[in-house]
Amino acid sequence: MKLPRNLSGKDLIKKLKKLGYEPTRQVGSHIRLTTNEKGTHHITIPEHRPIKIGTLSSIIKDIADHFEMSKDELINLLF
Repeated sequence: MKLPRNLSGKDLIKKLKKLGYEPTRQVGSHIRLTTNEKGTHHITIPEHRPIKIGTLSSIIKDIADHFEMSKDELINLLF
């Protein structure tokens, strides 16, 4: 499945709540999310509209690695 091309930072944050991510702090337009599922994991999401596709791909890869699943499995779960 392809990554969405018009996803905003706020939309991605809403989707990541399914995996237990909650905002812990914000500096400017960047929001740090933390989850305690399968160990503590932090990820920074830019609050841009839309998120650049390379940035989104990197975020998805980092989260997929933490949850020990493939990028495609995570994309299907979130979108």
